[in-house]
Amino acid sequence: MSSLFPEDDPAVAPRGPEKTSPLAQRMRPRTFAEFVGQEELLAPGKPLREAIERDLLQSIILWGPPGTGKTTLARIIADMTRARFVAFSAVLAGIKEIREVMTEAERLRRTTSRRTIVFIDEIHRFNKAQQDAFLPRVEAGDIVLIGATTENPSFEVNAALLSRSKVFVLHALTTADVEGLLRRALEDRERGLGAEAVAVDEEALHAIAMSANGDARSALNLLELSVAAAPAAEEGRRVDVVRVEQAIQRRALLYDKSGEEHYNLISALHKSMRNSDADATVYWLARMVEAGEDPLYIARRLVRFASEDVGNADPQALTVAVAAKDAVHFIGMPEGNTALAQAAIYLATAPKSNAVYEAYAHAAEDAHRDVAQPVPLHLRNAPTKLMKDLAYGKGYKYAHDEDDAIADMSCLPSALEGRTYYEPRDRGFEKEIKRRLDGWADIKKKRRG
Repeated sequence: MSSLFPEDDPAVAPRGPEKTSPLAQRMRPRTFAEFVGQEELLAPGKPLREAIERDLLQSIILWGPPGTGKTTLARIIADMTRARFVAFSAVLAGIKEIREVMTEAERLRRTTSRRTIVFIDEIHRFNKAQQDAFLPRVEAGDIVLIGATTENPSFEVNAALLSRSKVFVLHALTTADVEGLLRRALEDRERGLGAEAVAVDEEALHAIAMSANGDARSALNLLELSVAAAPAAEEGRRVDVVRVEQAIQRRALLYDKSGEEHYNLISALHKSMRNSDADATVYWLARMVEAGEDPLYIARRLVRFASEDVGNADPQALTVAVAAKDAVHFIGMPEGNTALAQAAIYLATAPKSNAVYEAYAHAAEDAHRDVAQPVPLHLRNAPTKLMKDLAYGKGYKYAHDEDDAIADMSCLPSALEGRTYYEPRDRGFEKEIKRRLDGWADIKKKRRG
């Protein structure tokens, strides 16, 4: 079995970090007091923290991007639990090792009543047979499973295993969180760089935090690389933003994902697409992507734009936007940048209509403002005799039995009779939709006459 970290013997697993270890490893939080981020899960009094501190943890899945503290949390649990703790790497462990641990967990529970906590890093890399091997021992209570994954558990973890686990979502750290970690590393004389003569400019520190994109490990690695690359001088090493740019091999772009510039750039992208300006669209998109914006955030905005500003003027727009989202999720970055660009340019050059957006807004306004209107009797199903006796379904006309598949029948509540919500524009495919709706309205009018 390959373990992420030795499990039980303090002599085998000294807590003091070696100076030869990477900075990110040396600065890994050892207690909740040192843990940064995830306050909604781990602040004092929160259920997950309470379960860990009281050693009452049940099977959980930790889902979040890299560098958000999944493995660190497992280490803290290992230090605090009285249960036997075993760690797997899904990249290295096989079914044979899993079965051996499951057998030992069953024996330990039967003979000593002691639980076994099994931590699986990158659980999404285990195949179905490997994941199934844990299920009987989870059901029997012999093990408590902790799975860590960067992928959506709904798609990557067996449904049976997922139903017996609580999923906790860990979010990327904020820029302020990452800057705090970097300052701690610069000040810590035992584990960090505090004993060395190192000075890092505030602008450089911010550039490192921005480049890390919420990943604490990436930020600490970049800080260590920047310091190592800085020339030694009599007064020590000094790191400025130019040195950071050289370390990451690209210019540190002005961008704050949680501040005003974030909203300025997404607004510029949205309005450039709305104005059918393909060149401005791809420029603002590139500004966001190259500055480290979450690509799935951009993809979500494109999906929204496809419905809000293109709508049925080009029904294919929504398909293209969703496909771009799936492509980014599937291949990741940086390769996903062209999928985002393709979708954004498609949306910019598509015919525009906000008729769907306005139709929903008006309907929602009526839904909130008026007393909830009852569904007309002729539109209700009547699966029982009582419901049929109460005239449910009476007067309903089956459209396929009518000429042109159009029945002379209103489908709105009587109080809203004649209300029009959707008014298609004379652009793109909505011109055809408008022709159809006008034609059907004429057919109904003739039949009533």
